[in-house]
Amino acid sequence: MHIVHCTLFIVLCTLFASLSCRRYNTQQIPQDTSEIERKRQEILMRVNQEMVEEDSEKIATFAEEKGWQMKKTESGLWYMIYENGKGKKAETRTVAVLEYALSLLNGTICYSSEQFGQKEFLIGHSDIEKGLEEGVLLMREGDKARFLMPPHLAHGLIGDGVCIPRRAIILYDVELVRIID
Repeated sequence: MHIVHCTLFIVLCTLFASLSCRRYNTQQIPQDTSEIERKRQEILMRVNQEMVEEDSEKIATFAEEKGWQMKKTESGLWYMIYENGKGKKAETRTVAVLEYALSLLNGTICYSSEQFGQKEFLIGHSDIEKGLEEGVLLMREGDKARFLMPPHLAHGLIGDGVCIPRRAIILYDVELVRIID
């Protein structure tokens, strides 16, 4: 009986070894993989587009309920400059100094210059929300503006891990205090 088990074990090991060493047509693997990848990309793009459209509808409804006359950029940033300043226009490679309040649509204030001081950043070379940078580039010193940012221009799918939840639409109220060349 012991010899039968040993023989069976050796046959199975040999069979396994020969199958694992079998050569596959390497021309088929990349073609199949690229087709799967292409379909995966199509699905992701379609889902992403649906999410962006859903966010845009939420923002439009929110702004309408507040009575805000907002404009929308190609990227999806909703903005309104409600007080005009007379200073320098914001440009890339200058430093923007802001008074700000960042909140969720339910009114919860997440961050503000009252809590953390003014926000300063080098326009075009900073690690801030894409929507904030885009919005500031529409402003002059002294302007006060409101920005509604969908997740893809703010903190994305995962939020910031502290105050901003995943896929959050955020509201920035900002004043461009000064531009430093």
